Amino acid sequence: MHHGLLRLVLICGLFAVPMLPSLAQDYGDTPYVQTPQVVVDKMLELAKVTKNDYLIDLGSGDGRMIITAAKRYGARGFGVDLNKNLVTLANRNAAKMGVAGRAVFYERDLHETDITQADVLTIYLLPEVNLMVRPRILDLKPGTRLVSHDYGFGEWPPDVELIMDAPGKPVGRDQKSKVMYWVVPSRIAGKWVWQDGNSVERFYELQIDQVFQKISGTMSFGGRSAKIEDAVLTGDNLRFTATLEMGGKPVRHEFSGKIVNNAISGEVRRGGAAEAWNATRTELREARMTDLNPGIMAR
Repeated sequence: MHHGLLRLVLICGLFAVPMLPSLAQDYGDTPYVQTPQVVVDKMLELAKVTKNDYLIDLGSGDGRMIITAAKRYGARGFGVDLNKNLVTLANRNAAKMGVAGRAVFYERDLHETDITQADVLTIYLLPEVNLMVRPRILDLKPGTRLVSHDYGFGEWPPDVELIMDAPGKPVGRDQKSKVMYWVVPSRIAGKWVWQDGNSVERFYELQIDQVFQKISGTMSFGGRSAKIEDAVLTGDNLRFTATLEMGGKPVRHEFSGKIVNNAISGEVRRGGAAEAWNATRTELREARMTDLNPGIMAR
């Protein structure tokens, strides 16, 4: 397969797999790249797909990703592809597998597809196409899961990345595939404050900087401050630690909470004791959700 044809096929993001060989046949003159079933399985496994999830596959090919999710996990969803013949094939495959009510496919431009409904988004696109759709993905509801085959999203680092054997993969020489997983993060950069539980006149202050899902910052109280540590932002769930000097000795604070707009609700543990933690954002700061070098290619 020459490079130009391969490029066209990958843009379509085709997920044809050797599961049920009778369904993985060539359809007319339309070529597509077959992805080993183990890769499809791993992508859905990383996304932790359940029957309650709605999946969207951008570049759905013969429909194997959504069909597998519907058949194996009871999920629902749809795929889009520009190739009319493959869309017809995908809907036919869904009917043969008995999941036509939960797996539907449309002839549609992925850039004109509404993806806001997705709990899980699956992608097998070229690097430059990934960068084109990335702003829309980052605007999805926090907690939306994203899985990509082979290609990343520029400087947005995956939460999980692995390289796996991909027997039967028709592109590349090493029979390997890269699978990457992200969770769309809340935008939490800014200044957050909350009252000291022992005094209504004293406040804690948390300053957060954010680059994609990576956060850093400082927490201060009573004129003393410390860098936050062990910070993890997963969707709209946040946890971090900070050690502040209180009463002449260092006290480790362990925070965990859920972000809703400009509020965080959760708990803080100090010295083994837990109490409610409710913070409010009083100053908004822009999170960096773009590459420093706008010409960077997704890796």
